[in-house]
Formats: sequence, C-alpha cells, structure tokens
Amino acid sequence: MAEKAGIQLGVIGALALSVTSSVAIVICNKALISSLGFPFATTLTSWHLMVTFCSLHVAQRLNAFEPKSIDLKTVMLFGILNGVSIGFLNLSLGFNSIGFYQMTKLAIIPFTVLLETVFLKKQFSQKIKLSLLVLLLGVGIASITDLKLNLLGSILSILAIATTCVSQIMTNTIQKRLNVSSTQLLYQSAPFQAAVLFVSGPVVDQCLTKQNVFSFKYSPIVLAFIILSCLISVSVNFSTFLVIGKTSPVTYQVLGHLKTCLVLAFGYTLLHDPFTERNILGILIAIFGMGMYSYYCTHEKQKKQNGDNILPSSQIKNKDETTALFGPKGVSHHEKEGTEVKSNGVLNKD
Repeated sequence: MAEKAGIQLGVIGALALSVTSSVAIVICNKALISSLGFPFATTLTSWHLMVTFCSLHVAQRLNAFEPKSIDLKTVMLFGILNGVSIGFLNLSLGFNSIGFYQMTKLAIIPFTVLLETVFLKKQFSQKIKLSLLVLLLGVGIASITDLKLNLLGSILSILAIATTCVSQIMTNTIQKRLNVSSTQLLYQSAPFQAAVLFVSGPVVDQCLTKQNVFSFKYSPIVLAFIILSCLISVSVNFSTFLVIGKTSPVTYQVLGHLKTCLVLAFGYTLLHDPFTERNILGILIAIFGMGMYSYYCTHEKQKKQNGDNILPSSQIKNKDETTALFGPKGVSHHEKEGTEVKSNGVLNKD
C-alpha cells in the first residue's frame, strides 16, 4: 500500500514539475522573443539540450544517478528523431497560421492513440476516447483563431505530427523495454538531439525570421534571459521524459494542453493579452475533459489492479509461466514485435 502511495506521489510530482517548469519557460521565452527581440527559437532549443546534457553529466559525476548503457543505434535514432520533430514543429509554426499550428498540436493526441492501438496493441476504452474528445474540443475553442491552409505548411504539419508521435511513443517504450530511467535516457540522447538542432537550428531560424543568429547583437539582458531559459529547460526536458516514462505519451499530450490553457490564462491575467468569452469557455471545457481523462484513467487502473489481485490460483500459475517464457513483464511475443517496430517544445514541444 505504501509502495502504491509512493508511486502515485511520484506521478503527481512529475506532473507538477512539468507544468511549473513549462509555464516558467514560456514566460521567460516570451520576454526573450517578444520583448527583447531574440526570435531564434530552434537554435535556443539546441542550447537548452546542450545545457541539459552538461547538467546531467555533472550530476552523474557527483553520483546523483548511475548511467546505463543503451544500444548506440537505438539512442542515436531516438535522439535524432526528437531533434527533427522539434525542427518540424518550428517550421510548421513558421509556415502556417497560428490556428492551423494549434490544429497540428491537437492532432498529435488522436494520431498517438492510433499508432499505439495499431502497433503496440494498446486498448483505449470508449470513456477515455470521449474524455480526449472533450479535451480537444475545449482546447480548440480556446486557442484556434483561423485555419488558413497552404501546401508546404500542410506537409510540414504532417511531418511534425508523425515525428512527434513516434518520438514520444519511443520515449515510453524505450524506458520500459530497456528498464532505464528518464534521467538515464535523457543523458544518453541529449547530445544527439542537441547536435541535430545545433546544425539545423540556424538554418531553420534563418528561413523563419530572415535573420542570422550569429550576427545578432547580444546585450547583457538578452544573455541573462538566455541563460535563465537554458537553466529552466533542464527541468522541462527532465520532466518531459519523467512524465512520459511514468504515464504514457497520450497523458503527456493531455498535460501539454493543460499547459496551453494555463499559458492563455496567464497571458490574460498578468500580460493583459486579448481574452474573450470564447477563450474562457474553451479553457473550462478543456479542464473538464482533462478531469474526465484523469478520473477514467485512475478508475480503470484500479479496476485492473483489483482484477489482478483476485485472479484464481490457476490463472496466477499461468501468468507466472507466461512471465518465465516472455520476460519479467510478461510481454507476449506479438507485443515484443510491436515494440521492436517502435525500437517528446515549439520550444521543448510545449
């Protein structure tokens, strides 16, 4: 019982850390990009990842965690895919209207559900699907303003959705399949993510802003905000891996839409951004949908645990035999094959 309570506290802590750090970095980056005129989002993200890796390396040297070797091919593919997905999200924002970009982010949840259902054979109840629909409806009402379409922007959005879904599913799958912690996975993959964005970031930002990041005049206050943003990003990146590892890619996307609603509310309260009754209605619907999702997830998890606890002895024996055949988690050969096929803003995907 105490162990279950500890796990629940760990999940709540991960969710709270993710929300707090994400809102904090949005505030910092809004000041950096909007007020101080530093528009190089993709390059800034590469610096975030480099600082994250350096911070984790220092922590590892201080024995804060034990590094774990991961297959180089797997971690390279994972790191590159994460970096590419961030680049596509930035390009999608740059070449589409705000409304269409918000539609792109909303589409990540149903596509993630589809991929997990098809390739990982994961089942989602009708109640879970209904709660996700309510959540998406609320976020759409609150954030979508226009839907101007163009061919290049649409292609970039499709690529952003595909790479983001796969990278977040891989984050969850790799942690569970290889039994590595979020810290260990982030430590191994951050250099590859940073390298992809460090090389492509200036090019992407040049396309989006028509400015060169290397010719920008860096004042002391701009440097101070860049350093602050990089420090906050350590918490953002860590909590992203932590949340996906402890919950699921779908839950992480649900949390991301909660952050969207909080940022909208923050912008109205403190920054006096334009706010309408439609925004308020959308936020309330989204929060209701998120509450439904949390309730049904918790209820179904408890129901499953109670069912496992009252299994007849014959079924328990069969379950033990399955564990002996297929590994410590009792994963079937078919599920393993699905996992092997799979072998997580615009800054930090938030």
